[in-house]
Amino acid sequence: MREITYLEAVREAMSQEMRENDDVFILGEDIGVYGGAFGVTRGMIEEFGPERVRNTPISESGIAGAAVGSALTGMRPILELQFSDFITIAMDQLVNQAAKIRYMYGGKGKVPMVLRTPSGSGTGAAAQHSQSLEAWVAHVPGLKVVQPSTAYDVKGLLKAAMDDDNPVVFYEHKLLYKTKSDVPEEPYSIPLGKADIKREGTDVTIVATAIMVHRALEAAEVLEKDGISVEVIDPRTLVPLDEETIVKSVSKTGRVVVVHEAVKRGGYGGEIASMIAESEAFDYLDAPIKRLGGASSPIPYNPELEKSHVPQVEDIVKAVKETLNKA
Repeated sequence: MREITYLEAVREAMSQEMRENDDVFILGEDIGVYGGAFGVTRGMIEEFGPERVRNTPISESGIAGAAVGSALTGMRPILELQFSDFITIAMDQLVNQAAKIRYMYGGKGKVPMVLRTPSGSGTGAAAQHSQSLEAWVAHVPGLKVVQPSTAYDVKGLLKAAMDDDNPVVFYEHKLLYKTKSDVPEEPYSIPLGKADIKREGTDVTIVATAIMVHRALEAAEVLEKDGISVEVIDPRTLVPLDEETIVKSVSKTGRVVVVHEAVKRGGYGGEIASMIAESEAFDYLDAPIKRLGGASSPIPYNPELEKSHVPQVEDIVKAVKETLNKA
């Protein structure tokens, strides 16, 4: 099987969908000739033309509003926001319109749109371009939330998101765009709400999202040298959440560390921890549930401070040892 980057997998998923369905189009800032802020749509305007790869004014609220309106008339828009931080500008269209319309009109109107956006820190883009705000979005009924960690997952999950008749917020981590994995050339779909066991283990479960999946896997390699067997679960979608896979893993290992990049306070890790505590897995816990997340401050510009703001491999190793009382 050929190996391609995460970025190429996103582009391939969209291109294949647009060849199959004339109702699919992309809109966003600088996505045409320039190819988007990170080059994801590069070359697509040459194949599909400016009617289906539409440059927009610098107005995230306008982009989201146009997507909602076109989706209501039968189109299937994919809107790209240059940085996930800018979702805050599009919140009214996203939260008060896209998320609620199908419910408020008794299913007579639907909003099949995908909001794609790069998130996370690590590029030195500072406080207004490096946040992880997925917990805000996951809080809203009516929105589905996806966080792929590999090129294989991103292609399959994006296909599922584009086929969904509900609004989906699709987070792509900036630092993962250049990572590679085996990806089939033909279209395929990964169901939303199905977690992946990235590594099997018996002593501790790590539930990690996005780039933290890779750091958790690195930590598992380190811990293996100390005789500690770690299972790494990647939920892949926060909404819907595959509770069954997480509960089954925690019931097996008896210990769990939840890791995400977003600020720990009010982060989605709290939701996962509560879900575990309310499930049958609680009876199998041999230690308190541990959470790792970002610091409660804006993302710093300084590279060393930026790195220290979010969990690193050594932090995960330390947390696992603490939950095993081996720190």
